[in-house]
Amino acid sequence: MTRVLILGAAGVVGSVLLEGLSADFELVGIDRTPDRARGIRRGDVAKPRSLGGAFDGVDAVVDLATSPSMELDWPGVERDMAGRVAVLEAMREHGVGRYVFASSNHVTGMYENDEPYAAIVRGDYTGLDPAAIPLVATDWPIRPDSPYGVGKAFAEALTRFYSEEHGLSCINLRIGTVLAADRPANERHYATLLSHADLVRLVRASLDAPPELRHGIYYGVSANTWRFWDLSNAQAELGFEPRDDTERFRDSSLRST
Repeated sequence: MTRVLILGAAGVVGSVLLEGLSADFELVGIDRTPDRARGIRRGDVAKPRSLGGAFDGVDAVVDLATSPSMELDWPGVERDMAGRVAVLEAMREHGVGRYVFASSNHVTGMYENDEPYAAIVRGDYTGLDPAAIPLVATDWPIRPDSPYGVGKAFAEALTRFYSEEHGLSCINLRIGTVLAADRPANERHYATLLSHADLVRLVRASLDAPPELRHGIYYGVSANTWRFWDLSNAQAELGFEPRDDTERFRDSSLRST
């Protein structure tokens, strides 16, 4: 069974993955907030010595150990960036071949200031056809909307270097909105939600991807009617097929016609 180290395992995303992947992989959880009941030990990627032998015998790393806050300031971003270097260096030193990084849709968040995305985020679908929306693709220019987004963009570039220079297989997932309640909390989420079940499908597909896939960037979002991120390369290269649509949560009086 593949041994997978999950960094940042105690957060919402990590908790979903610990439960959803446990039947298919041998999981090891690390977090700054330990949880013995779930087998999560204490460790901080910004302090490599605290990780001890966490990378020993590991086949893949799922890296969630960045701050989830959009309010992250520049010193916090710099700390997260140093953490990414520390993780990739540890992988290189221990011969770990597969890196799955929780990047973010905020790497391209400024597109949401443009139409038709701005209208969709507001929940204003007047005159819009969801089938005709130009989908934001991973090869579009990055447009970070915050220091947080800049830090994620740095990590995507860093993984390209480690892939080409050191031969690591690096998969970057620009994850949409993942909420503990697993349902939309505002209008934007009807487009951006990644359900818990689809999150597990996406990360499982990333871990199972062929080793010759050396580097990739993919959006992670459910099969929402109003999603505006392109999933075509995730479908073609990872075999990711989301199944959930946030429209099932829509009050019938608010459904678009």
